[in-house]
Amino acid sequence: MALGSLSPFRATRYVASVDLIDIDTLVAAGVRLVLLDRDNTCVPRDTHVAPPAVKAWLGRLRDAGISACLLSNNFHSGEVAASACELGCRVVDHAMKPAPFSAWVAMARMGVGPEQTVIVGDQVFTDILAGNLAGVRTILVRPQSRRDLWYTQIFRLGEALVLRGVEFEGEGPGASGCSDG
Repeated sequence: MALGSLSPFRATRYVASVDLIDIDTLVAAGVRLVLLDRDNTCVPRDTHVAPPAVKAWLGRLRDAGISACLLSNNFHSGEVAASACELGCRVVDHAMKPAPFSAWVAMARMGVGPEQTVIVGDQVFTDILAGNLAGVRTILVRPQSRRDLWYTQIFRLGEALVLRGVEFEGEGPGASGCSDG
């Protein structure tokens, strides 16, 4: 499929960070479940602790009646489970994104369909592709840290091509969205 508005690599929305996603907009769109990537989306890879702003956002999300579930490719199940507990989320680990199966499992567990679900992540070739293959809306956020696994750094080069010209909500011109790390 050619890159364009129907590309499996294009997100529905681009927002600078998780905590800048407007919850009222999600509610108005009928979203009942937010599937969240863990590493560098909710939890910076260089600190392994969720920032207060992300925790507060998740609290507001729950207050609005929207459920959250972590979908993580991370194979350190203990770390992922600890993050899920810290964030008050359910979790599907060993997600194997970009395969859509973990998104389907999470939706089935939560009793919602694709039209009521959005996936939020920091990687085009895992999170956004998985969401598009699962038939849900997608939101790409900037990674919280510059620290990534070696193979993710390679994927980031391809992402730069896919993201050429894309503007992220909540970010000024020229901002990278990454913290120094």
